[in-house]
Amino acid sequence: MKNLLLCVLSSVLLWLAWPTMPVTPLIFLGFLPLLYITEKVRHRTKYFGLVFLSLLLWNVATTWWVGNTTLPASGVFANSFNALLMSIPWLAYKNTRKRLPEMMSYFALIVYWLTFEYIHQTWELSWPWLVLGNAFAGRPGWIQWYEFTGVSGGTLWVLLANIAIYQVWKRARIYDLSAAQILRYEIWKPAAIIVIPLLISAVLRPSPDNPAHHTGVVIVQPNIDPYDEKFTDNTAQQQLGKFIRLTNEKADSNTRYIIWPETALFPAGAWESQLNYQPEIMAIREMLRQYPKARLITGAVTMKQYNPTDEVPASARYMQDGTPWEPYNTALQIDTSQHIQIYHKYELVPGVELTPYVRYFSFLKTLALDFGGISGSYGRTPAARLLTNPADSINVFPTICYESVFSNYVGAGVKEGANLLVVITNDGWWGNTEGHRQHLQYARIRAIETRRWVARSANTGISAVIDPAGNVYQPLPYWKEGVINTNVTPRYNYTFYVKNGDLISKGAIIFCILLIVHAFVSRFIPGVRHAENNQ
Repeated sequence: MKNLLLCVLSSVLLWLAWPTMPVTPLIFLGFLPLLYITEKVRHRTKYFGLVFLSLLLWNVATTWWVGNTTLPASGVFANSFNALLMSIPWLAYKNTRKRLPEMMSYFALIVYWLTFEYIHQTWELSWPWLVLGNAFAGRPGWIQWYEFTGVSGGTLWVLLANIAIYQVWKRARIYDLSAAQILRYEIWKPAAIIVIPLLISAVLRPSPDNPAHHTGVVIVQPNIDPYDEKFTDNTAQQQLGKFIRLTNEKADSNTRYIIWPETALFPAGAWESQLNYQPEIMAIREMLRQYPKARLITGAVTMKQYNPTDEVPASARYMQDGTPWEPYNTALQIDTSQHIQIYHKYELVPGVELTPYVRYFSFLKTLALDFGGISGSYGRTPAARLLTNPADSINVFPTICYESVFSNYVGAGVKEGANLLVVITNDGWWGNTEGHRQHLQYARIRAIETRRWVARSANTGISAVIDPAGNVYQPLPYWKEGVINTNVTPRYNYTFYVKNGDLISKGAIIFCILLIVHAFVSRFIPGVRHAENNQ
């Protein structure tokens, strides 16, 4: 019963520390019960069950909303599967304690967890929502140093602090230390681990913006119900009229960008080769003639046919005549010219927009959940990486919904030359839950990592602008239509993180490989194994 209560305690601490709950410092205590259980529970099956239960409860408490759809079973699977994957680093840590000294086994836990998080952002079953460094999304003043480390630096911070505090508690028990002795001799170690990053963050601030580079943006939040209105037949023109009306409320001669949310255009799909002839595009260009310096960035559902000479991806579909084609979750940049810039969403939501590894399991091709519009998996064929604006020397990196959660993906886009970030999303699928609030908070981390302004247009909210220090301005209330008219500033310098990538995770992968090699060798060479501590 004691171990069961400890599992629940761990999940509660992690939940209370997670955005948008108010007790962020509890993240430095959340893994203490699991560290204790790892030492005390010998039976492997029992240990796995306790760890899995704790991580499952944490997943459910923080991301239960992924099942708040027409298919609740999807949430059950997502939370259970993610908890199972999270258990792997802990099982590896438990096994490592048999071969390595205690402090080295702690190092191994950090390495295993960082490796897990990195892999979980790069494979087709990705779900980086609960990357530990995301815990500080609502506390941008604590993590200004993410411009050097990225979000994995926050993960390292969390794990180091938990281990250091656990060691203080353990030594206090072993040596029966008094409170005065703990404060005098022990507490300085975890205190330093926690406080030093806070002090560094206090003196780090992005360089001031150049007023000459201020760029006017208009962000539209139409508040169109994704279930009952967005993908309803024969409503596309009415929705377009709403977008144009809201835009005209705030756009003016200083506007350079107008931003509409994900899938704002063509909910039933439009062929990319025929975009210039679509009534919606013609109406948009007519509107833009009032604002000749403005460009419109909007979400859309587009489709592409493949020619006989093209390389056809495994995810392609086929018409009755055998012609291969694919739909895309797309961002378009439209101006008064005949040139439309097209960006295809790449980081697709597993099970919703992407059937993972369909190239190996083609019979699963049509199993992606139907969230309106075109059902089944979307394509990932690359289009333009950046939406360019040579007249104003601006390159926009557009991230569509889920993509804004990927630290490495956004950093790579900025490294290619983006000086402004745009997030277009439709968070209305999950209702008025923590999902849309957490999603907004994570965009603050992208702003800090890249030191870029973020303009965020969400169909049902929360739309806002975020400065390079992670501060949120003019957030529009959830489930209310509205328009933002403000200035952002394109920035041209690169942070250490953007220039060098996620060095912490890369280092962890190298050490993880070495630990795996050591584990393999230790099975066959006597004397390599290290007896597990019995404290």
